[in-house]
Amino acid sequence: MLSKIAEAILEKRYLLRGVHGEVIETTDQLFRRVAKAVAEPEGSNAAEYEEKFYTLMTSLDFLPNSPTLMNAGTPDGQLSACFVLPIEDNMEGIFNTLRDAALIHKTGGGTGFSFSRLRPKDSVVKSTGGIASGPISFMHVYNAATEAIKQGGKRRGANMGMLRVDYPDILDFIKCKKDKTKLTNFNISVAITDKFMQAVQENSTYEIFNPYTKKVEKELPARHVWDEIVKAAWESGEPGIFFIDRANQFNPTPMLGEFEATNPCGEQPLLSYESCNLGSINLSNMVINGRVNYTKLAKTIELAVRFLDNVIEINKYPLPQIERATKLTRKIGLGVMGWADMLLKCRIPYNSKQAIDLAEQVMKFITTYARTCSIKLGKERGSFPAKDKSIWKDYEYMRNAALTTIAPTGTISMIAEVSSGIEPIFGYAYTKTVMDNTSFTYVNEILKETLEERDLYTQEIIDKLLKTGRVSTIEEVPEDIKEIFVCAYDITAEDHIKMQAAFQKYTDNAISKTINFPKDATIEDIHNGYLLAYKLGCKGVTVYRDGSRDSQVLNIGTETKKSSELAFKALPRDRAATTFGFTDKITTGCGNLYITVNFDEHGICEIFTNTGKAGGCPAQSEATARLATLALRTNVDYEAIIKQLLGIRCPAAIQNKNAQCLSCPDAIARTLRKALAQKVLLTNIIPEKGTPSTIKCPECGQPIYNAEGCVICQSCGYSKCN
Repeated sequence: MLSKIAEAILEKRYLLRGVHGEVIETTDQLFRRVAKAVAEPEGSNAAEYEEKFYTLMTSLDFLPNSPTLMNAGTPDGQLSACFVLPIEDNMEGIFNTLRDAALIHKTGGGTGFSFSRLRPKDSVVKSTGGIASGPISFMHVYNAATEAIKQGGKRRGANMGMLRVDYPDILDFIKCKKDKTKLTNFNISVAITDKFMQAVQENSTYEIFNPYTKKVEKELPARHVWDEIVKAAWESGEPGIFFIDRANQFNPTPMLGEFEATNPCGEQPLLSYESCNLGSINLSNMVINGRVNYTKLAKTIELAVRFLDNVIEINKYPLPQIERATKLTRKIGLGVMGWADMLLKCRIPYNSKQAIDLAEQVMKFITTYARTCSIKLGKERGSFPAKDKSIWKDYEYMRNAALTTIAPTGTISMIAEVSSGIEPIFGYAYTKTVMDNTSFTYVNEILKETLEERDLYTQEIIDKLLKTGRVSTIEEVPEDIKEIFVCAYDITAEDHIKMQAAFQKYTDNAISKTINFPKDATIEDIHNGYLLAYKLGCKGVTVYRDGSRDSQVLNIGTETKKSSELAFKALPRDRAATTFGFTDKITTGCGNLYITVNFDEHGICEIFTNTGKAGGCPAQSEATARLATLALRTNVDYEAIIKQLLGIRCPAAIQNKNAQCLSCPDAIARTLRKALAQKVLLTNIIPEKGTPSTIKCPECGQPIYNAEGCVICQSCGYSKCN
């Protein structure tokens, strides 16, 4: 039985529509359409497997990735989520790949690219005598093309841009998304080598290679490059890092080439032209009486592996090269969702050793049994063609070169009404919005049942939950319940990383997960987190420091409907009743200017100016301060405001040798920069971690959360990546 929100999500994003945009199928017909199409390769047993696949999905024990739900049984028929395309170092190759990416985006897929083969910026182009513009310039071209292509009216293109850490333009690449209005259709990651990590730990230099000349161009201090990566991630969550040598260590078909890039969310390293179709098992449904039901889990794995292998057969590939590469290795990406719900049902805290142990146990079972099922399929249908028998001697009949991936489940986990992927719960109560724009309060069912058992389910507790989503903040809730019902904001970054590493230990490919840091996390915290992830065997890391992308809300989503446009209007927050601050006295060309900067719980919130007896330009300085205040309360980046005001010159200041600034706006910028240095004051007034995000969904206006390398709205199902 699907919930109201699940029905709304399916209607909005998945159900087939007629020529005039009207819905022409029911949710039941959607699952029947998908089941019938995926069962076709079963031949005489197709009817039997249609029923099995239909039950598998309608029971919400397993759901495939969005392109399969959208396109199976339709003329489009493109069912894969992940693609990696090569980019050759010539104009024809660059734009041929762009054309190929456009075809993939049109059918609902996401693309990953390595730009490491292109010649660096300022290299000589022999054929024309010109100068190469470098990979970042072509990323902007790809970004613009992606913006112009709507994926079937349901999904917008997503890209991964990857560059090797030993590439000449690496420092420019690290900073290429500092301007949050640029490259909005790209996630970016640095491909980190083992040699680089060794140099970081030894505080030594490492070699930079020019891919065009094939020669060492220079050496850079590894810690400097590392620090730039860490600083950028602290500021905005990007770039992510992908340990490319570690990924290639587990490459199942090295004779076909090396991994150079991943799909947009980083969990699926692929060879050139490979694609991968994904699906996730609902772990919440695999618990009975507080224990994992391995018998049901095994049956679900067997059907899911068969389902995903069948998708390879019926898929309508956008390019012949993709079909050829995909069928050479037959990779599938079986993952999980509802992990946090499984832990709650087993009464295990997410941030505990018991949870880490269970993660290893469950994922080991899934991957091991998936291999057993793949071998069974291989004996029935034949193994994947690109098998090196010396590598695969223990798995002679394996049907699929790779089986398990933990991918983003943003939308499908909302259909199943469970936690996304292996992420913790982000909020135990929040407002949900359905198709007719009516809203209702959602409370986590497992928590609701637990509170009802203790006669604690009251409106007072629900009202408190709605403020932060955190059980741990509510005095009326007993400690034993608080210990179990932790959310993302109760969990340290170290615990997040340990959980990712536990699942990675038994996952063939990689994992899409966000390592959440509190707003007051330091650059050193990010540094330590990255090193821990490398030490524990993770293949890649995506971090998000709470609030670090708040200024990016205007870039999320691109709907043109009036209702969506309203969601983009950035309104300033109300002035707090009590603020804290200081006043600077600055000598301008016209006399003394007194500048007051105040803070509220979110940071700097307002600026006031007052001129001394000598006169000056009170109207001008007041107008500048008012506009700066408006920008501050609308979460415009501090540095962006400073950049606009700093350096403005006034003739009076030039003539007055005693002036401490170039103008009144320049003085305001200098005081604002001084305010940023007041770290002690800021630390004392930062809100308790767990305050709901200030990023708003472009479709319903509710808070958006960063998880699985994506942005997700728990209210209406909006997701940027899935």
